[in-house]
Amino acid sequence: MCRACRWLARKMRRSQQHHAAAGSADGFEHMILAHLTRRFAQPRCLNRAVAASVWLAAAVSISAVAQRPAFAASGAPSSAVQSSSVASPASAASRPHPASSAHAASDASAAAPTSAASQANRAESASAASGASAASAASAGAPASAASGTPASEAEPSPPTPPRRHPPLSAEDAQNATTRALDMRKRFMQEVTRRLNVPASEQRAYGERLQKALADADLGDLAGEYVAMVDRAPNVQALFIYFRATPANAWLMIGASPVGTGLPGQYDHFLTPLGVFHHSPDTMDFRAEGTTNENGIRGYGHRDMRIYDFGWVDGERSWGKGGVSPMRFQMHATDPDRLEALLGIRHSKGCVRIPASLNTFLDRHGLLDDDYQARVEAGKSLWVLRRDRDITPIAGRYLVVIDSARKTRPAWSPLPGRGAWSKLPKGGDTAD
Repeated sequence: MCRACRWLARKMRRSQQHHAAAGSADGFEHMILAHLTRRFAQPRCLNRAVAASVWLAAAVSISAVAQRPAFAASGAPSSAVQSSSVASPASAASRPHPASSAHAASDASAAAPTSAASQANRAESASAASGASAASAASAGAPASAASGTPASEAEPSPPTPPRRHPPLSAEDAQNATTRALDMRKRFMQEVTRRLNVPASEQRAYGERLQKALADADLGDLAGEYVAMVDRAPNVQALFIYFRATPANAWLMIGASPVGTGLPGQYDHFLTPLGVFHHSPDTMDFRAEGTTNENGIRGYGHRDMRIYDFGWVDGERSWGKGGVSPMRFQMHATDPDRLEALLGIRHSKGCVRIPASLNTFLDRHGLLDDDYQARVEAGKSLWVLRRDRDITPIAGRYLVVIDSARKTRPAWSPLPGRGAWSKLPKGGDTAD
C-alpha cells in the first residue's frame, strides 16, 4: 500500500473515533455528515448541504421506526419492542388470566397485518410509520383483560363440575348395595376407635332430619350412595354416616363418632355453617404435614391425615357484632395427643374436627370420594388418594350439617372426661 493510501486510512479511522466519542452510537452519522459538509463547503452549495443532511436524518428515523412492528410479529420478547415498564404488566396479566391463550392469539392476529404492512412499506412517510408503531405498541402493551374485553378482576371462574349421578338401582342391585352397606357397618365397628352407641330410635330420628335437609337442598331423591351428617348442636356434636339404596328405603345408619365444631365467642371463630356441602375435586383435598404451630398443636393431626376441603362458604362470625363473611370450610383430624380427647364439644374455629381413625376410615374406603373416583376413571392421576385405598362402589359426595338444637345432652353422646383437659396447652383453644 502506498504511503498516501496509508495516511488516508489513518486519517479516516481517527475521524471515525473522534465522532464516535462525541456521542454517536457507531460514528456512522457523523462521518457521513462531515463528509457531506466538506463536499458542499462552498457558500453556493450551502442549501444543498442542508437539504442532504435533513433527508439523511429523516431516512434513518423512518428506517428505525418502520422496523419496530416487525419485532412484535416475529415473536421477539416484548422488551425488544418497548420498555419493560410497559411490557411487564401485560405479560403478568396474561399468565394467570383464563383467556390468556385467546389474548395471545389476538396479539398475533393484530401484529401480523402490521408486520406485513411494515415490510411492504418500509419507505413510507414518517407519520404513517409512527402511527403503525403506536398501534403496535398499544396492542403489545395492553393487559390481557383489555384484549379479552373483560377485566381480569371480573373474569368469571370456570363453572363447578356437576356431581356424578348414578341411575336408579334395580331391585337386585339395591339388595346388593344394602348388603355392602351392612358390611361397611361391620368395618366401621372394627376400624373406628371413637364411636357413639346411638339407639335405634335416634338413628331413625336423625335419618328423618337428614332427609329434610336433603329435600331443602333439592336432593330429596338422593339414594344409592353414602352421606355424612353432622349435628352441630352444643349438646350433641356428632357425625353420622347413612346409606339407603333407593328413595323408597329408610336411611340406614352405618356408624357415628364424636366431633368438634365451631366454638363461638372468640376472635376468628365461626359457627360451623349449616347446609349440604358437595365434596368436589374442583376444590382439591390435601394431606397434613404433621407439623406443630406456635402453641405446639398439630392442627390437622399427624402426618398424612387427609383434609376434606369444601371450599369457601359463608360463615357466621361469632365475635364482635357478628355478621356473615367467607370462611374456608374443612373436615379434618386434630392433634391426636392434645385435642382429640376433647371431641364431643365445640372447640374449633368453624371446621369439623373428627377422630383420626374416622379420618382413615373415610379415606381408605372413599365413602365421600365418588367424584374423585370419576376423575380417576377418566384417566387422571390424583396424588391425594391413598395407594392402598379400597373404595366402595357406592361412594357418595355430600356432607350435611344440621342443628337439632337439643336442650339436654343425650346419654349416647357423653362429654369429654376430666382427663381430656389435662394435656391442653395454653392457646390450645385457638388452634384448628
